[in-house]
Amino acid sequence: MKLRIFNSKLKTLQIIRSGEETCRKLCSRVSRLVTANANLDLVTYSKAMRSTVKPPISPPPWEDMPVGQAPDPMQLDNIKAQLDLVLLGLEALAGIGSEAMLQAAVDLNLESVVSDRVGLWRLRQSNPLRKSSGGRKKLDVEEARALVLIICHLARGHQELIRRAVSLLEQMAEQNSEPHRAALLGDYLDKFSNTYQERMEQGENVSPEQLTQLALKLLIDLLFYSGPNGHRRLWLALLDRARD
Repeated sequence: MKLRIFNSKLKTLQIIRSGEETCRKLCSRVSRLVTANANLDLVTYSKAMRSTVKPPISPPPWEDMPVGQAPDPMQLDNIKAQLDLVLLGLEALAGIGSEAMLQAAVDLNLESVVSDRVGLWRLRQSNPLRKSSGGRKKLDVEEARALVLIICHLARGHQELIRRAVSLLEQMAEQNSEPHRAALLGDYLDKFSNTYQERMEQGENVSPEQLTQLALKLLIDLLFYSGPNGHRRLWLALLDRARD
């Protein structure tokens, strides 16, 4: 068990260290992607805002998130860590708390999986990178997919804020300025770093530069997860990273 948790922590730290290169590559694509999708997303958003009738609650789109070969325990550990980090990014950027996450579960008809604050806390605590004073809950595939749907639902609800933050990141990169000089990005980076160090077992051993690059990578990821089929994109990314 200790070896499995150590391997999971090591893999996540490797992801953090590779974040700088990934962030540079993604930033170079952000401008084109935002421009290409802006008109379509604005039309969709406008139509949604004009609608006064709430659509009926649909069953969760499990078919969009295929499992294939069931993840092994180490892969599930990696999935748990990644999901918690994405939620941490949303928390730091949009100030999302447990109430918003529970409401998203209601909106998505997922109360049977995420029913209350205690259940949500236990799911978050299943991340092997977190500080813990006792045994951890085992996250199953259904719970992982439910968290994916909740994350993408919340990201869509804050898409305008995510777009604004990514646009600022692009501007700062073009000006060769540090991201934290933009107020929105500075607040996001500070909240992310402080919360990461507060919650994660090895938080104090991760450098500020590594945390900044991880936070920026998650910010760009959130842009994609907030768009159409974001839940499928996130789920497949989780499986790919867990099986690498």
